[in-house]
Amino acid sequence: MRILGIDTSCDDTCISLLKFDSPLYQKWGLKFKILSNIVSSQVKLHAKYGGVWPFLAKREHQKNLPIVFKKAIKRIDQSEIDLIGVTIGPGLEPCLWQGINFAKDLAKKLKKPIIPVNHLEAHILINLLSSKFQEGEKMMNFFPAICLIVSGGHTVLFLMLDIGKYKLIGETRDDPAGECFDKVARILGLGYPGGPAIATLAHHRKNVLDQILPRLPRPMIYQKNYDFSFAGLKTAVLYDFRKRSEKIRKSRAYIHQMSKEIQQAIIDVLIYKTLRAAKEYRVKSIILGGGVAANDELRKQFKLACLRWKLKHLVPAKNLCTDNGVMVAVTAFFHKEEKINLPEIKADPNLKI
Repeated sequence: MRILGIDTSCDDTCISLLKFDSPLYQKWGLKFKILSNIVSSQVKLHAKYGGVWPFLAKREHQKNLPIVFKKAIKRIDQSEIDLIGVTIGPGLEPCLWQGINFAKDLAKKLKKPIIPVNHLEAHILINLLSSKFQEGEKMMNFFPAICLIVSGGHTVLFLMLDIGKYKLIGETRDDPAGECFDKVARILGLGYPGGPAIATLAHHRKNVLDQILPRLPRPMIYQKNYDFSFAGLKTAVLYDFRKRSEKIRKSRAYIHQMSKEIQQAIIDVLIYKTLRAAKEYRVKSIILGGGVAANDELRKQFKLACLRWKLKHLVPAKNLCTDNGVMVAVTAFFHKEEKINLPEIKADPNLKI
């Protein structure tokens, strides 16, 4: 079976082709093969605005989709596609419709079934391409699991009992972690996207000046709920930045130290709340997903925490943490029996898990 995955939920135009070979996936593990994974990024286009401009992104998707599709199916004939999966939400509505309409037209032309995909679920199910499953590990050995999706648009914590069986237990009340990274990077003059810039500076900290070492809050970390809030962290960075002299603000030492503290504050909150949820719900594993899961320090600290707590741990390959069509194709496979009539497939920008 060859599955085409299409994602235009934000500013990346993503189309992938996935091949599935194992008929006994639920019992014996998975045998997926990525035939193509094409992503057309708009980062440079939106950088001057400090974030994604939805209608500009929509226009770029419209222009890029045919080009990306042609590259994605370069090695096969279109008729060899068996199933089409497309993201319907959550995301930016003008962008979502571009992918949906492209997928509908393709499904009509090829007379192939189309599966609407939840972008949040896709960020978790991409973990099923892990080498552990490719080598025969049984999926059920990982359930129940606590799943954390952390990206520019979402910070969501939920309990996963099985594929398709989820219980939302926490989400952000304001800025998601990825958006917080972008906003504090703008304050410090680091540009967009902020996450990679802050991670690089945090890793290469030099010339530590104890007299300006910032200490930022860990918002909501000890509250009994599993919700998140990072707007206060952004505000704390702004206040600290404003009280510094011009010389300190522009110093490499201050930028390095603040980057390290910002990153650690976010990581501390994410790990503490996720592990507390894992303990309360007595799960077997922790599963990560989303663009921020590509952060090296977050990955390292989560791995160490899971080893300490004797929990299994899944995180996607770094290139599969950010938006991609592979995760859409994987999710479409697990919902392939839920075929929906084309007119009923619509964008849902606020779709929940």
